[in-house]
Amino acid sequence: MNTLKRQCLHYQRSVMSFDYRGSVKMLLFDPTSIWIIGAFLMFAEIVLNLVVIHKVKYTEIDWQAYMQEVEGVINGTYDYTLLKGDTGPLVYPAGFVYFFGVLYYITNLGSNLRLGQYIFMGLYLMTLLLIFSIYRKAEKIPPYVFFFMCCASYRIHSIYVLRLFNDPVAMLFLYAAVFLFLKNRWSMGCICFSLAVSVKMNILLFAPALALLLLATQGIIGAFFNIALCGLIQLLLALPFLRTNPWGYMTRSFDIGRQFFYVWTVNWRCISEDVFLSRSFHLTLLICHLLLLVIFACKHWVSWLGGWKALLSMRSTGKVLNSNVIMLMLFTSNFIGIAFSRSLHYQFYVWYFHSLPYLLWSCNIPTVIRIFLLGVIELSWNTYPSTVSSSLALHVCHLALLFSLMFFGKVRQNLMQTKSE
Repeated sequence: MNTLKRQCLHYQRSVMSFDYRGSVKMLLFDPTSIWIIGAFLMFAEIVLNLVVIHKVKYTEIDWQAYMQEVEGVINGTYDYTLLKGDTGPLVYPAGFVYFFGVLYYITNLGSNLRLGQYIFMGLYLMTLLLIFSIYRKAEKIPPYVFFFMCCASYRIHSIYVLRLFNDPVAMLFLYAAVFLFLKNRWSMGCICFSLAVSVKMNILLFAPALALLLLATQGIIGAFFNIALCGLIQLLLALPFLRTNPWGYMTRSFDIGRQFFYVWTVNWRCISEDVFLSRSFHLTLLICHLLLLVIFACKHWVSWLGGWKALLSMRSTGKVLNSNVIMLMLFTSNFIGIAFSRSLHYQFYVWYFHSLPYLLWSCNIPTVIRIFLLGVIELSWNTYPSTVSSSLALHVCHLALLFSLMFFGKVRQNLMQTKSE
């Protein structure tokens, strides 16, 4: 009895002396604790997505059009100029056709919407796993930030499980590529990158930074090989369509001059429709986009990678880049393209939603401002239809983040590690 009493007293003292406050602080603020919070958030997301699927009404926007477009291919039409759905012609590369062709059969010719929603729920959870893995490599973001990323965005859950857009598919392949880049698997990463481009060409916004990263890690010869590998994958996927009508395929699937509808714009409601449709306005945005890329490359990226001399080496020098260099360059390159986009539709939010926390926590600004910017951006994307105020608020946030990345970025001295292969 005395022994049992002593054990109980010992257990009581252990419980009383346990540092609960320190443990909670570690879970919420220590970047290395991401998987503990991540496991809880993954379970919460499973429950939340099931509730959304079963309790919130599905809204038809593009799913039926996707099915009609791939049905044309299944029925033997390989001329891209003849493929279309209710929302217009097919404007996505060949990878889109294959992926949604598989979904066409799995979902009983596109009629089983509930099964399609479950599949996109799976895509969402796989994306989150990749995001957690990527952020764990960075060891920069406090885990409490992931509560904002996972459970707080109505628009993101809507894009995945209530709309079934192709954008999440492209981003899944993209984040798989980023994860492989962080593991120093550059060729495998380029394969995933090319697959992402084959679903939707917005992934090319990451390409300027990727090109510099390939030069830094693989040398000119290795970079050429990996870029050629990306091109070869595009060629193989598109071969049935290129054999039928090569010009039709190229002009439809990679139409950089495509005109968007003013009614759907999220970011340019603050200007008139005439200006929105103006070619001179589009050219101005393109010039700004390219100019910002050059400025960031010259001011930050090239020096992080060891200078132009290192970048122009013919062969790989065995450099292994710091994870934060890879992530910051890729995510910034994409963000610059989004900030100067001719139009952003609601589903485009997924293009940069999961990278926004990383970009904000890469800037030496107060945490309250970071959270404020995240909140205003979320509110802007949740305003439907968009208004002058919501568009202006989005632009102010984008410009504030660009300015912070340019002048208040947290740049560590040891940005590049070198390893002998």
